Amino acid sequence: MQTWSLVSICVLLGVVIRWGVSFNSYSGAGKPPMFGDYEAQRHWQEVTYNLPLQEWYFNTTDNELNYWGLDYPPLTAYHSWICAYIAKRINSEWVELHKSRGYESPAHKLFMRATVLIADVLIYIPAVVLYCLYLTDGSSKKKVSTMFCFLLYPGLILIDYGHFQYNGVSLGFSLWGVVALGLGWDALGSMAFCLALNYKQMELYHALPFFCYLLGKCIKLGLIGRGFVLLARIAVTVLVTFALCWLPFLSDPDRALQVVRRIFPVARGLFEDKVANAWCSLNTVIKIRSILSSDSQLYLSLACTLLAVLPSSVRLLTKPTFWQFKLALANSSLAFFLFSYQVHEKSILLAALPVCLLLSDLPLMGIWFLQASTFSMLPLFLKDGLLVPYFVTSLAFLYFSIYLLSALEHSSEEELRLRPYRRVFFCLPKVDLACVVRWKFYVSIASMAGLSIASVLLVPPPHLPDLFPVLVSTTAFLHFSGAFVYFNVVQFSGPPSKRSQKKNN
Repeated sequence: MQTWSLVSICVLLGVVIRWGVSFNSYSGAGKPPMFGDYEAQRHWQEVTYNLPLQEWYFNTTDNELNYWGLDYPPLTAYHSWICAYIAKRINSEWVELHKSRGYESPAHKLFMRATVLIADVLIYIPAVVLYCLYLTDGSSKKKVSTMFCFLLYPGLILIDYGHFQYNGVSLGFSLWGVVALGLGWDALGSMAFCLALNYKQMELYHALPFFCYLLGKCIKLGLIGRGFVLLARIAVTVLVTFALCWLPFLSDPDRALQVVRRIFPVARGLFEDKVANAWCSLNTVIKIRSILSSDSQLYLSLACTLLAVLPSSVRLLTKPTFWQFKLALANSSLAFFLFSYQVHEKSILLAALPVCLLLSDLPLMGIWFLQASTFSMLPLFLKDGLLVPYFVTSLAFLYFSIYLLSALEHSSEEELRLRPYRRVFFCLPKVDLACVVRWKFYVSIASMAGLSIASVLLVPPPHLPDLFPVLVSTTAFLHFSGAFVYFNVVQFSGPPSKRSQKKNN
């Protein structure tokens, strides 16, 4: 009973923090003609409510695709329609065709913010609670602490409740898939992940681990017998879920192909803005977008992504355990973020979710990564006028996560899983690797804080107007590259020892 009281308090605090951030500015506020992501979500509600379904993804006189045309899968469109249906009954001006473009009012902002919160309360937050209570090790106190830190992650809060998006829906469905697989409900887990994939196509970042884990489990059970039955059940579940989501578009092949073309816009280029991945960082030294053709960039990014994700996926396929699955999710999403085509800075949230799953097992490394992921989106937050909530939520997360999870106390060489690195330092056998990691953590946090302050207070030289965004993205890229190597090493080093788990408890 006491545990559920603490859970209720933590959930309430998570909701209050989210709602507090929502009082701030949002993407494109008062910035015509395109405004920003807030207007994109509102415009999708306008389009889906007023136009017939067959026009949602097509360029027509009533649906100008150059003005925030729908470019997410059908489940996002259905969600937009539901929100629009409710909006129409509150105030028809909010979704009036053409005339509502750029609509901004306090009442409408309240409605839009509420739709994000309701989606989180229904989908994302319950999945976090169930995962932390039933699929993490340790005492009740540790489980509740992990849950609170999970809910406190500032990156997702600032994007969904500040910048304005519905990432909690797709990430929540994906997390429900993880919870279901962890509890042994493989068909339900497959269905939940299919819903995530049909809400946002970027969930492909997590697709290979789900596929390899389930296929590996079927192979382990035997493809002639129980394994085959499980594989058939999963296949039917996936096909039925996709068929139901795409049913209105399947009657016309051209309509379905247009949806596919919209959700995979390869014409946009290798990357946009200053994103903390390999291509943007490399572009500061070698102008790769000028040297290679668009097709070459696409093939190069595809090859590098597959090579980066292959070791982790093969490892999971041969050892389909839940521990391997969580690490593969982190490694796959990081590989996609670092090397895939047309990556946005907000895509780091797809890597942040699997790292949140590891907070109980690897607290210091998880906190470090999550802090860096929030920092990587600093230029976006400054552009949206979210400086104060960025500093407040980042400091709150850093303090409470380190305190509640005892991250610095549980940072021995064994608990950080640094034994494989000992081979690299064979010539310096007395080096305390755990101490080195802790000092690197302190320096990293200080550098992120320094760059954050400098981005706000200092004016860049006229000939280097993007100096601070480039420094932020490059610094974050170094963090993500290091995390990618680390999580791969951990995945190949075996499961956590019982002794380490007892220490953490």
